Amino acid sequence: MDIIFIEEKINEIFKELEKEVMEVLSDVSLDKKNTNLKMKPLTSAKQILSNAIDSIKMVDRLSREEE
Repeated sequence: MDIIFIEEKINEIFKELEKEVMEVLSDVSLDKKNTNLKMKPLTSAKQILSNAIDSIKMVDRLSREEE
C-alpha cells in the first residue's frame, strides 16, 4: 500500500475543503446560523478523512510488524 500517495491525495482534498471554508467564511450574506450550517459538513468531511488516514497508517504499521 502506498501510504505516501494516499496522504498526498487526502492533503489535496484538505486544501479544497479549506478553500470551501474560506468561501463560506467570506460570504457576508450569511448570518451566523447559516455559516455554521454550511461549515458543519466541511468540518465533518475533514474529520472523517483525518480518521481514515490515521486508520490506514495504523493498519499499514501493524501489517509491517507482522511480517
